[in-house]
Amino acid sequence: MSLTLTAADWLTLWVHFMSLSLLAVGGAITTAPDMHRYLVVEQHWLTDSQFTASIALAQVSPGPNVLFVALLGWNVGLNAAGGLGAGVVAWSYGLLGVLLCMLGIMIPSTTLTFAAARWGHRNRELRAVRAFKQGMAPIVIALLVATGWILASSQGSVQEHWPLWLVTVGAAVLVWKTKLHLLVLLGAGGLLGWMGWV
Repeated sequence: MSLTLTAADWLTLWVHFMSLSLLAVGGAITTAPDMHRYLVVEQHWLTDSQFTASIALAQVSPGPNVLFVALLGWNVGLNAAGGLGAGVVAWSYGLLGVLLCMLGIMIPSTTLTFAAARWGHRNRELRAVRAFKQGMAPIVIALLVATGWILASSQGSVQEHWPLWLVTVGAAVLVWKTKLHLLVLLGAGGLLGWMGWV
């Protein structure tokens, strides 16, 4: 597939991914239908198979879920250059597509999260902020307990693997009652596993 993209087209691509970033509640993958509509149906910058292959390849690869956005940008860039046969031009356009799509999908949501966290920290004494944090605390704790339970129970019964259960309960109590950094606990758990004690 070969197409011609102007500077305005590249800007439009970037702006579209920026707008999708603010709608990506649950991750960038939740905006894939609109990406398909925009890139394949409306603009014809990608084929159906390129779009599907980009998502499939990113999902089976190790790493963050958002990698499919980079592959979509790469394929748009390759198509704008006329394919991989264009050599350095193809690589340059491909990297431009990756850069614009990834910055577009990352900057707004990251900026919003950073600004909200700073605002929440600055206004931590406000009643609404305290209420939100106090309301979220039980949910976060329940999710952590559920995750710990699933990870520990996947190893077998309490009688079979009592040291693992002991480490799990001990770590939960330490997180709850102390200000010990989680990386210390992760390191200690890794050391216990390496030594064969759990």
